[in-house]
Amino acid sequence: MEYILIFISAIFVNNIVLSQFLGICPFLGVSKKVETALGMSAAVAFVLTIATIVTFLIQKYVLDAFGLGYLQTITFILVIAALVQMVEIILKKVSPSLYQALGVFLPLITTNCCILGVAILVIQKDYDLLTGVVYAFSTALGFGLALTLFAGLREQMSLVDIPKGMRGTPIALITAGLLAMAFMGFSGVVKI
Repeated sequence: MEYILIFISAIFVNNIVLSQFLGICPFLGVSKKVETALGMSAAVAFVLTIATIVTFLIQKYVLDAFGLGYLQTITFILVIAALVQMVEIILKKVSPSLYQALGVFLPLITTNCCILGVAILVIQKDYDLLTGVVYAFSTALGFGLALTLFAGLREQMSLVDIPKGMRGTPIALITAGLLAMAFMGFSGVVKI
């Protein structure tokens, strides 16, 4: 039951992008096409889940064991950077078109505060490994849901006649705000 609550909470109630406002850079930058948004969502889900496992193990068996807790942030960033490099190499070989579409935003996963934030939150909330992985994967699904919904809305907005002063970033920010307000409607549904 606890895992179901974490799952629902991470996707809808405490959505990492729309409620906690982490991961805004790729949210705004890669959300012009649904196909690109899905590719970025998959890349973030992979990195987020694997990074949580690796950082959890490093925290418990290296940093805590040797009293090196002060190295947590730098260690986690290095782990995330290595995983992003791996994803970049794999995408370049498997799907060159997606690799091109994601462009500069793929390496920016390294500095995506969503991934670092989740890795640190798992430690701060004192989750065990399985609970941490459920939380990380659920958070990644929530990120993907927000990104894909926003991309779909932006694709639809490109077909509509929008006043000249509101085209591009202004209407995208207003839409993101409205989407965040819609997700805030889930607040209070699940208490963890």
